[in-house]
Amino acid sequence: MNRETINSTLLFIGLILLQVIVLNNINFLGYINPYFYIFFIFLYPIRKDDVFILILSFLLGLSIDIFSDSGGINAAATLFIAFIRIPVLQSVIGKREIEYGTMTIFKLPFPKMFLYVLVLTFIHHFIVFGMEYFKWSKFGIILINTVLTSIFTIILTLISFTFVMRKR
Repeated sequence: MNRETINSTLLFIGLILLQVIVLNNINFLGYINPYFYIFFIFLYPIRKDDVFILILSFLLGLSIDIFSDSGGINAAATLFIAFIRIPVLQSVIGKREIEYGTMTIFKLPFPKMFLYVLVLTFIHHFIVFGMEYFKWSKFGIILINTVLTSIFTIILTLISFTFVMRKR
């Protein structure tokens, strides 16, 4: 096994444990809970036609669902953002072609990296809360939970990016 595989495996397991043991027990203001496990999808290397990230994202979300007893909503949301991450990245950086294999999120300028994280986090949280409440009459609650939880998750993600970038 190469170093990248070992690091990805440790990050995968570590994020699941962090989410399940620590972050799922945080209820800021009674209902805001960060979903930091999607950090794995942001850090995963960008490769063309990479089916492996879809499988890993599904397993990541499914693991969170099993421990949280949430019925598959995290698996659906993580699978969806893993599927759209390259088109979102292309629209954020303004290029149709990405240098696959060499492109990482760390090579982006901060405003583009922030926008990329913001879009994927908001979509993920909107799917999670939309499937959790699953009523049009609850649209206001879905939107409020999505925005507030996204803010908390993005702050944790950006702080984590600074720690990861220092190691590089």
